[in-house]
Amino acid sequence: MPTLRSLLVVAIPLAVLTACASSDDRQWMKPGQSYTQADFKRDVATCTRSGKLDEACMKERGWVAVTPPKAPETAPQQRAPRY
Repeated sequence: MPTLRSLLVVAIPLAVLTACASSDDRQWMKPGQSYTQADFKRDVATCTRSGKLDEACMKERGWVAVTPPKAPETAPQQRAPRY
């Protein structure tokens, strides 16, 4: 029977990896306006739907993405061998 400690050793890193994988790494700012971290967190919470940040919602609130969104990783295309 697994102990509580062994369950935590597995569960905590899994939770951290899951949280990191689903985060949006873009940075946002409101040009020409003052804002606080609390303002940003409130707008991110409001604009997050089904675990994904809605970019249009953020723009409606005056936010501009400073860094572009990550492009989805694709497998490298394999070429047919040349004879």
